[in-house]
Formats: sequence, C-alpha cells, structure tokens
Amino acid sequence: DAEVLYKAMKGLGTDEDAILQLLTARSNAQRQEIKAAYKTLHGNDLVDDLKSELGGKFESLIVALMTPPIMYDVTSLRDSIKGAGTDEKVLIEILASRLPNEHNDDLEEDVTGDTGGNFRRMLVVLLQASRQQGIQEDLIQSDAQALLAAGEQKYGTDEGQFITILGNRSNAHLRRVFDEYRKISGYEIEESIQRETSGTLQEVLLAVVKCARGVPGYFAESLYNAMKGSGTDDQKLIRIMVSRSEVDMMDIRAEFRKRFATSLHKTIQGDTSGDYRKALLLLCGGDDNYLIQVSNKHILAFIFQELCNRFKERKNILVETTKIRRTENNIITILCLT
Repeated sequence: DAEVLYKAMKGLGTDEDAILQLLTARSNAQRQEIKAAYKTLHGNDLVDDLKSELGGKFESLIVALMTPPIMYDVTSLRDSIKGAGTDEKVLIEILASRLPNEHNDDLEEDVTGDTGGNFRRMLVVLLQASRQQGIQEDLIQSDAQALLAAGEQKYGTDEGQFITILGNRSNAHLRRVFDEYRKISGYEIEESIQRETSGTLQEVLLAVVKCARGVPGYFAESLYNAMKGSGTDDQKLIRIMVSRSEVDMMDIRAEFRKRFATSLHKTIQGDTSGDYRKALLLLCGGDDNYLIQVSNKHILAFIFQELCNRFKERKNILVETTKIRRTENNIITILCLT
C-alpha cells in the first residue's frame, strides 16, 4: 500500500484515483500502519507528501482520513476556537455526540477559555465524561420531575438542573426520562428546552437530546443541513463522513433515507464534484435508492410468479401486475385477496 501511494505521487502528475481508492478502502488503524511503512521506505512523512500533491477540499478530506480519530476531534475542536471568534457548532457537534472514552483530557482548558456562562458549564460536564452507565430505575421519575420543576413549573429557569441531568445520565437512561417527562408534563423535552432556554445553551441541550434519542439520526440531520439549499458546509460534511465512516455510517444512511426520502449517496452526488465527490461516495457506500429499486424489482418478480401460479391466464397476470406497479403499498393486500 505504501508503494502504491508512492508511485501515485512520483514524477509528473498525481494519480488521485489510486490514492482515494486505496485510502477509503482501509481502516484508520491500517492507514497509520501505511504511514509508518511509507516513512520507513521513503524517509518522508506520507501526510506531508499528500499535502504537496493534492489541493482544495479533496486534500482536506484525505488529510482527515490520515488522522487518528481522537486527534482529529482534538484538531477540529482547537481549530473551532483559535483566532477571532468561536465556532460553537463544532464544539456542540463533537462534545454532544461522543462517548466518554472518546474525549481527550487536555481539552478542558482550551474549550473553557473561549466560552462562558451556562454554555461553558455544559461543555465542561461533557468534557469530564462523567456520564453514569446504564439505566437507573430509581432516578427516572425524579429526574423527569426535576426537569419539569426546573423549567415549565418555575418562574424563570434553573439551567443547572438541565445541565446536571442531561450531562450526566446515559443515553438509555435519558430516553426513559424523556418518556416519563412527556407523561407528567404533556410536552416533549425538546419543546420545554426551546421555551425555557436560548442561544448556545439551548443548542447544546437540544443536541444532547437528539444524540440520546439516536446518534445516527443526529448525524443524518446534520449531513442534510450541511448540503441543503445553496452552498455546502464542506467542513461539516468532511468531519462527519470521516469520523463516522467506521462507526455507524450504515445506520446514518438508513436514518437519512427514512427522514428525507432520498439517499445520502444521491445527495452527496448532487452536491459535490470531482475526486472529492468520489472519495465521499466511497466512504458513504452504496446508494440506498438503488438498493430499494432493486429490492422492489425482486419483489415484483416474486409476485408475478405467484400470480402465474394462481391465475394461469396471461391476461389476468398483466392486469394484476399493473395494479401492483401502481400501488406497491398494497402488494400484500392484493396477494391475500387472490
């Protein structure tokens, strides 16, 4: 693999296709081994050579693929707070979605130095990775009641209670709390957070709730938002596609298809171009729209055969098959009636 990459960059011109095909087909751990082998064989840093040969968004994507996961998170977080201003959305996305063992202990000073108020308090809780494990049955009702008392039943809002519960309970526990909260209040927890909080605190609390309900769904929505409308948030697109490619990409694809009635593959294809697009599509995997079409064809073939067996008359077969093609949702009903 190291030799393939070396040859792809040697001499005049660069074989970008060879680079993207190889690197997207390897795990991050394997890429680190390739990097070490490249250094041993050629005395150069592979990432430096890639940077010198590539450019633009494609370069950013390939460099991200070559970075170990935790280091990539750390780099993304530090990039979001360096210079003038802070990109709070990057802080929220990474800290709200990662498991406790995926945080780096050295980040607290960096993050807290550039944020403030209750938003900083919530980030510190998430950084400290103190989430309790499992479901604590004895706390479900009291947690739900505490959230209700801290918001809807209170003049003003006790933000600290929201921070404590949402920042320290496991996702499985929080899902039970949200169910209980809806029973006792008549509201979804998201509705109350939107009414009772604002600004970046509201954003991070809602992100935590979304991740508790399902991390793949959270990232499916984030990817959709990165590509909808005019323009593309390429930094977000790269960050999510790289960081989730070995974690839950299949689940993200399924959630994307369910929520937006199209495939992630097709959306990326329509919103990007060139080698950048090729690499993203390889990270994404198959086109779920195509897979569904193929599946439907197989279903129709099966039904056609069933109708052949039942009716034995071609004119009836054609009539019934036409009905099925028009109303695929009624396939089972038609078969039962026949």
